Amino acid sequence: MTEAEMREQFCEIGRRCWQRGWVAANDGNFSVRLGENVFLVTPTGVSKGFMTPEMLLLVDSDCRALSNTGGKPSSELKMHMRCYRERPDIRAVVHAHPPASTAFAAARLPLDAPILSEFLMSLKEVPVAPYATPGTDEVPDSIAPLLPSHNAVLLANHGAVTLGETLMQAYYRLESLEHTAEIFLSARLLGGGVPLTPEQAARLKAF
Repeated sequence: MTEAEMREQFCEIGRRCWQRGWVAANDGNFSVRLGENVFLVTPTGVSKGFMTPEMLLLVDSDCRALSNTGGKPSSELKMHMRCYRERPDIRAVVHAHPPASTAFAAARLPLDAPILSEFLMSLKEVPVAPYATPGTDEVPDSIAPLLPSHNAVLLANHGAVTLGETLMQAYYRLESLEHTAEIFLSARLLGGGVPLTPEQAARLKAF
């Protein structure tokens, strides 16, 4: 995919997140690693539903701008860069505030009950990172221990972050996370989901 095509994909995913209500106002931020020390990122202070390709920024791993678009990178880019440092296999990070997932984050409840087969075959479980003040070094430090073994993490009282080999994969993981959180909430209203046996859960995770 060319950089121009990637910029278009950023805007498409921004529109999807905004239309689904996973970001409000100027919430959320995305990034993709384009090269050894070059990253394409969303600007701060811009609605993800109304981004245009030329608004996107090129930055290095120290979050310094490499392009002059007039925009500024998000203070939460430190979290993205920590993801890339801890997980050299991934090339994209998506951060948003999808309501059901963020409700679990606000309640500091992980999504780890073995009640949904598709979830066990994909994300397996999603932990909650300790609370950290948004935009500070506390956030990357809080998620770092969880990154080697998880592709999605809930940020306590904040939102969610997902990782992927591509931007679309990171977005799809956010989509799966929110879908699962909605099902978990509905199951709780019905008295709680019936858990699979450890053997059944292990078999699904093996896939």
